[in-house]
Amino acid sequence: MDVEHPRSTVRVGIVNVTGYAGAELARILSRHPNVEISSVSGRSAAGKKLGEVFPHLTHLDLSITAELGNVDFAFSALPHKESSVAIEPLLNAGVKVVDISADFRLKKAVLYQKWYNFSHPAPELLDEATYGLPELYRKSIAKARLVANPGCYPTGAILGLAPLLKADIIDSRIIIDSKSGISGAGRTLSMGTHYCETNEDVSAYALEGHRHLPEIEQELAQLSRGARLEVTFVPHLVPMTRGILTTSYASLNSHAGNVDIKALFRDFYKEEPFVRITDTPPHSKYTWSSNTCLIYPTVDERTNRVIVISTIDNLVKGAAGQAIQNMNIMLGLPETTGLEATAVYP
Repeated sequence: MDVEHPRSTVRVGIVNVTGYAGAELARILSRHPNVEISSVSGRSAAGKKLGEVFPHLTHLDLSITAELGNVDFAFSALPHKESSVAIEPLLNAGVKVVDISADFRLKKAVLYQKWYNFSHPAPELLDEATYGLPELYRKSIAKARLVANPGCYPTGAILGLAPLLKADIIDSRIIIDSKSGISGAGRTLSMGTHYCETNEDVSAYALEGHRHLPEIEQELAQLSRGARLEVTFVPHLVPMTRGILTTSYASLNSHAGNVDIKALFRDFYKEEPFVRITDTPPHSKYTWSSNTCLIYPTVDERTNRVIVISTIDNLVKGAAGQAIQNMNIMLGLPETTGLEATAVYP
């Protein structure tokens, strides 16, 4: 895997193209002007043409292999634990990697045993990995060889709360209520995502603690300069394919004064190409198939509580799109390259 000589077109590989995130990577990368998808792997479908598994990707004329071929840059869309094992050889070969799994998001190896039920296979890489939320870590991402793509729930929640925590105008008790489409559960068949079980139904789950909670706590603590926060996070499954809508609640503290919340958010994100502050509460469908995060902050004057609505497409800004945004930064390309498409509506 020779990456010593710069190429006008970067050879990109996708590990585990057969999941939803992998397929979405292939779809978006297929129109990226600076890359060539040169290798895609997926052991369960090895030997098949990509178009056999995903007919909408027939135009790519790629064969799925058991292992990744020679590439300059790689995305890993494997499940947690498996991803870190596949990534080490790539890094050793000089290939830069964006990992879409959870394997390098948390900085403490012990948390993987608690929240993901495995001992981390490559704990020495946890400190090196950069958390891939460009709006907060762009400079570090630009210098990284390994980027941990944020989880879908954390992306919407962190972007919605970052301006408030940076300004130190909310107290430590934060409630995050998120509602996700079913594609967030992945492509593997299960009773919990069976059509008859989820259609015409909304349900809360993981009330004892969702796997994304330590990731959210870790990043919110960074924003609050290490202050101890009390975060309640409740995810819900709703009968739609794509999208996450998050409502975050926190009480304003004595530092808030007469701060203009909308102005605070607009100033915080004024240079960000994929974050927009809206004048009305956004719907999840407003981001469908785009890399945009829409945010609507407001204050309940009666309770002195700030309410922030944030919404993303869980497969784009919550997975593949953000991963490509990170790749662009790592390769020194314009950040929006290949990601300019507006949302699909209706």
